[in-house]
Amino acid sequence: MDRTRRDFLDDVGRGMLVAGIGPSLAADLGLASARADDAPGRLRFGSLEPLVGLMQETPPDQLQPRLVQRLKAGTELRELVSAAALANARALGGHDYDGYHTFMALGPAWEMARDLPTERRALPVLKVIYRNASVIQKYNGGREDVLHEVAPQGGAGFREAVHQGDLARADRAFVALARKSLPAAYDDLQTVVQDEVDVHRVVLAWRAWSMLDVAGREQADTFLRQSVHYCVNREKNYKPGQARSRVRVVLPKMLDKYKLVGKPTGTKRADDGWIEQMCMTIFGGSPEQAAEAVAAALAEGFAPDSVAEAICLAANRLVLCDRGRAEPSGKKAKDSVHGDSPGVHASDAANAWRNIARVASPRNAIASLIVGAYHTAGQANGMLAEPYPTAAHRDAVTLTDPAALRQETAAAIEAKDQARASAVVHRYGELGHPDRPMMDVLLRYAISEDGALHAEKYYRTVFEEFAATRPAFRWRQIVALARVTASAYGQPAPGYAEACGLLKL
Repeated sequence: MDRTRRDFLDDVGRGMLVAGIGPSLAADLGLASARADDAPGRLRFGSLEPLVGLMQETPPDQLQPRLVQRLKAGTELRELVSAAALANARALGGHDYDGYHTFMALGPAWEMARDLPTERRALPVLKVIYRNASVIQKYNGGREDVLHEVAPQGGAGFREAVHQGDLARADRAFVALARKSLPAAYDDLQTVVQDEVDVHRVVLAWRAWSMLDVAGREQADTFLRQSVHYCVNREKNYKPGQARSRVRVVLPKMLDKYKLVGKPTGTKRADDGWIEQMCMTIFGGSPEQAAEAVAAALAEGFAPDSVAEAICLAANRLVLCDRGRAEPSGKKAKDSVHGDSPGVHASDAANAWRNIARVASPRNAIASLIVGAYHTAGQANGMLAEPYPTAAHRDAVTLTDPAALRQETAAAIEAKDQARASAVVHRYGELGHPDRPMMDVLLRYAISEDGALHAEKYYRTVFEEFAATRPAFRWRQIVALARVTASAYGQPAPGYAEACGLLKL
């Protein structure tokens, strides 16, 4: 980016002012961040830059009051989400575990906010932004950036650069692709996302794309480069001579065997029996068996959304059949199933594979579903034979009134009774009561509880999968959410109480 003498003098003057009053106050006054490392190559975000700087540089205990003041002064909630996502991407760039989890929670928090009454709408967003500030301050104190401006160059060598672990070249190549055609660049990104069965790899790729609906496509380079960095870093982690993921062999084998390259996606709709059978094939089979079953179904002409539905139901079954943690893990108690449990991870990943297939080219729609099936399968060993809620759990629920069932759901969650919570929600759905009031009960806890970095993503996964699943099976998704919510209860989210107080709730 070219800089004039006037730009230089403006930055000097702004830097002297910021040095005198501090970066946080400078951002409150509408001055873009100007620090010693604020070099010409720094990513800048136009009118959002002052707010991004505030998000990146302000400690969490000082940030919430400033953000609430801005909301009261007319700043849109969407602007807070966009600025937080940009601050996360610039400061962390997909390199930090807690950081990319937090980025992936921002879009779901925005969607959750839209389902709340006006006076409560900011709560899920403020909760995740508090976490965002905490992670940024812990990683580098907001003083350094991971993502910088890059000059686009050599788009044709993108995949090779990723496989060689050449971050600078992969960055330049991806930006070159994105500047030429954003949908095509996202399609090229999928060819390296499909190289591993890694929940963070695929969910980050999907949540980065979906964030464009909030912050705008002009931010695509910044958001999607996080996935580029993640994939390159994974390549760098391989030791010399270490074998790569077997999915790199299985995917091309299935594409070739079933002649799926160049084949348009099918339109054949599956019936309930086919969906259930495919779900159980994926749930109970090995990764290669599941990949082959899906490849064969796609070759037969089954529609991608039918195949995706079966994959997502198999992932859901992993939540319902989970025995729970054998031992405590950090703040997650024995028998818990929330956070990074096999079922929650599988469900978030399957949802991401489904969504990527929906927006991808026919080749990558097919490939994403084959890899999605491979990713979901092979995890049922040691699981419960009967999913939650068992017949005994169901028989113990005799309530029929919808309000009483919702009240009992809340009581079961607060008692951390996974069996009771899932059985009550199963009963509620079985009786044909409306889903939105029950989702509102579960949404309340998805906001108030910490959720071990997964509350927002998993809530959004269930919300989307319920809408996309046929009536015969869709309540399984909310039953699983009830179980996970009961597991997660009892660890209030940092920043939540402060946000409630600032919003006078």
